Amino acid sequence: MWESAEALNVSPKDRRELTRLVRNPRTPQKLALRASIVLGAADGVSNNQLAQELATSRPTVIQWRRRYQRGGVEGLLQDAPRPGRKKQITAEQIATIIDATLHTSPKDATHWSARTLAQAQGVSHSTVFRIWQSYGLQPHRIESFKLSTDPHFAAKVRDIVGLYLNPPDRALVFSVDEKSQIQALDRTQPLLPLRPGIPARQTHDYTRHGTTTLFAALDVLTGKVIGSCQPRHRHIEFLSFLEALDRAAPRRRQIHLILDNYGTHKHPAVQGWFRAHPRYHLHYTPTGSSWINLVERWFAEITRKRIRRGTFRSVGELVRAIREYIRENNKAPRPFVWTAPASSILRKVRHCKEALDTGD
Repeated sequence: MWESAEALNVSPKDRRELTRLVRNPRTPQKLALRASIVLGAADGVSNNQLAQELATSRPTVIQWRRRYQRGGVEGLLQDAPRPGRKKQITAEQIATIIDATLHTSPKDATHWSARTLAQAQGVSHSTVFRIWQSYGLQPHRIESFKLSTDPHFAAKVRDIVGLYLNPPDRALVFSVDEKSQIQALDRTQPLLPLRPGIPARQTHDYTRHGTTTLFAALDVLTGKVIGSCQPRHRHIEFLSFLEALDRAAPRRRQIHLILDNYGTHKHPAVQGWFRAHPRYHLHYTPTGSSWINLVERWFAEITRKRIRRGTFRSVGELVRAIREYIRENNKAPRPFVWTAPASSILRKVRHCKEALDTGD
């Protein structure tokens, strides 16, 4: 038998509020426990019995009984302040650590780690880590960039982005390029399949069985792809691809092609072909700016989904896999939607150049 405990004096208003807290599934568990303790104490349940029924300790039951007596329901909602160690690092020290992170480096490395900087500054590595986290500093990371030196960069960006955002009426826009040197790789051992808790595994070493080049034209509006695999990527193969594109494209429609500056695309024979086919209008990307050609995004997709982890015992097997991927893509094509206006792109490039000039 449990010893009886003096029942808490709980007003009807408080009882309703405590009951609501217990029944509400969104109430934090610790708050629901406190409310249950007070409700049980209000019904005269002993401290020992409450502790057993609520899977807690007797001192916890006594603590929250007393907290309610002193502060009512409000006393249950807030945790008591806990004494803590005084802040050990000053604002000047924080500024010094930030300055060292941004403008210095250790003698034996290109960048600081939390531990090496902590040792140099005489603080703990957790302190350095917290400061880095607060100020968004990540000295272990680096990103690459490339600025085009094309003197007509702005005009070409406006031209191509204009095609994406406001294509001409009753005309087709194709983003065209080739993905060269796609290797038919065969692993030296069979693939170990995916299992619960273990990813699929393949050998690090492989056998090469040759390469192919994928010529592709991405219909910017629909997302459909016209593709052709060729053994090489000379102007001869490109002309063959243009013939295939011309046969597949609807007749009597103007066609705008977005191309990079690769020599194949500007070969005299290719230029002659375009003069003989006046419905084609050429738009060259700025030098060093392949990111603006949407077919590069599609190349990234086929590489990730079908090529990189594929096992191919011959070039023919690789070509069949690429053709099958294109067929499946064209059954339910999904176009890539360009959203950045030319003004936004040019503004970011301008800011980048200003940062290079000022060193900030």
